[in-house]
Amino acid sequence: MTQAEQDVVAIEVVRGGVVECVHRARAAVTFPDGTGWTLGDATIPTYPRSSLKPIQAIAMCRAGLDLTGPELAISAASHLGEPYHLVAVRSILAGAGLTEADLQNTPDMPIEPDARIAWIRSGRGPEPVAQNCSGKHAAMLRTCVRVGWDTATYLEADHDLQRLIRETLAEYTAEPIPDPSIDGCGAPAFTTTLVGLARAFGAFAAAGDGPAQQIADAYRAYPEYVSGTGHADLAIHRAVPGLVCKGGAEGVFAAGLPDGTGIVLKIVDGAERGRRELMVTILTALGVDRPALDALATSPVLGHGKPVGEVRVVEGLIPRLG
Repeated sequence: MTQAEQDVVAIEVVRGGVVECVHRARAAVTFPDGTGWTLGDATIPTYPRSSLKPIQAIAMCRAGLDLTGPELAISAASHLGEPYHLVAVRSILAGAGLTEADLQNTPDMPIEPDARIAWIRSGRGPEPVAQNCSGKHAAMLRTCVRVGWDTATYLEADHDLQRLIRETLAEYTAEPIPDPSIDGCGAPAFTTTLVGLARAFGAFAAAGDGPAQQIADAYRAYPEYVSGTGHADLAIHRAVPGLVCKGGAEGVFAAGLPDGTGIVLKIVDGAERGRRELMVTILTALGVDRPALDALATSPVLGHGKPVGEVRVVEGLIPRLG
């Protein structure tokens, strides 16, 4: 069987009662007792991309990163460049005697539409501080300052910080972590399996002490700093108290429940469309019964600005899991 044949059609895009488009997906759920469930092949190497950010932040805190509250949340975030996001990033840098000039992440403009328009109207172009990974990079730099590591080379794969991140990821996934490529922001991009990442998110969500608990608590208390206005991460954080979740590029979405259950999915073609709907369906199958989830289970397909269909998970795809 080819890989394409193993990948399951999971998402339907319906317009006027006709299935116009489909997306294939893979997924993994891991339970605290070591059992699990998978959709498609969840054991092949996958780039979690920004879904790794909380694990990266755990490594930074272990090394000496000294952040709390919103600043800790944005250190493990893919923020949308809204004004309060940039205030937090600049505060992280200033607290370590650094400035925006020290950031080495890829320049970009804010993602959130209103913030982007205001940014352009102010005459500004792409800048590292506005890019969605700037909180992570600011935290990486601050960690290096606190420990005494070189800040000029913090993105190199053999830097002490990146080696610690790799070791921490191997610990949380319980898998060997191959040599990295380079992420869109310039940081090392590691691979793991969806099963390994689900295991990591279950452990992250269930942590009862230490850096993992501190970061999970920051996610729960300040979810607007983890992503931003209108984002799927924020909607699901608010819909399910106690849950922690983090999206990643190319169709990845990871979540953990306080009991140690981990959930990870990937839309195979890299689409963002369908990620939220599939995550909601899996959470519902796990027995998470929250009224706010109902409104997130589908998305409207518009025709001339009016709903004429929906984005939905294929009926009967996910069995009862909880």
